[in-house]
Amino acid sequence: MNLNRRKLLAGSLALGPFGHEALAQAWPARPLRIVVPYPPGGSSDIIARAISQPLSEALKQPVIVDNKAGANGNVGAELVAKAAPDGYTLLLCDVGALAISPSVYTRLPFDPGRDLRGVTMLAYSPHLLVVHPSVPASNLKELVALSKKTELNFAVTATGSAPHLAGVALERASGARWQYVPYKGGVQAVSDTVAGQTQVLMNGMLATLPQVQGGKLKVLGVSKRTRMPLIGDVPTIAEQGVPDFESGTWQGALVPAGTPAAVIARLNAELIRIIRSPEIRSRLAGQGAEVVTMAPTEQDRFFGAERARWAQVVAQAQIRLD
Repeated sequence: MNLNRRKLLAGSLALGPFGHEALAQAWPARPLRIVVPYPPGGSSDIIARAISQPLSEALKQPVIVDNKAGANGNVGAELVAKAAPDGYTLLLCDVGALAISPSVYTRLPFDPGRDLRGVTMLAYSPHLLVVHPSVPASNLKELVALSKKTELNFAVTATGSAPHLAGVALERASGARWQYVPYKGGVQAVSDTVAGQTQVLMNGMLATLPQVQGGKLKVLGVSKRTRMPLIGDVPTIAEQGVPDFESGTWQGALVPAGTPAAVIARLNAELIRIIRSPEIRSRLAGQGAEVVTMAPTEQDRFFGAERARWAQVVAQAQIRLD
């Protein structure tokens, strides 16, 4: 057992059967930290910074956003999974990507399903299928045909990430062929595609749409079953011959397992109120993200379903990392 967890358990036992209730009543008594397990500038980072100040005002404590990137988000996720379950350390990340890790990594130093508990989902944004403007394709069919004639480099935000597996699933379903080029985060993958060093990319709409709007990337499809109002003229991938194709980034907040239920309930209520506020909802909608909230137990069930879903894709693609 982690040392911090042992200390917290000992303290709770010393307080008697109402130890966790006393802890929850005293919370929060010091600053909170939101760990974002990716570099600055990505979807998780954008949302974390949007909610940090309103959360600080609601709890009357500083809320710090701490980027701890590495190993496709697993460095930061492990940090939270092994933190004291006292409500002062939160994880804000792509829940779908986190659900993939147990299937991709042979030696994951923590168990996401066992060591983390949901607080609430916050937002969903589909992946955009984009290409460098020089690529002579205006839709998925043309891109697939082109990929069979010339080598196309597909930028991967991280090996085993949700955009990577979405690209694999699309390649298999459409008959496309491309070479995967792995990066250490979405920002680098987007930058190299903008620069033309890679030609194809699937990435969260929240982080990618500004490059499309600026004319630096060309969008060919959106990975949602229905079109996005913000880019209503862009067809879905499902419309373009890949029925029911859907993928995207599910941004959610989680805490270490064992965090008092009363603390989780308070965080859930505050985060839902903040993310649903007209200002933040409008800001996210303007960038291509939809507000999606859940009860903690509902998010845990969603997380489990995502783990099962992506395990099948990982097995079919035979992707394994140490």
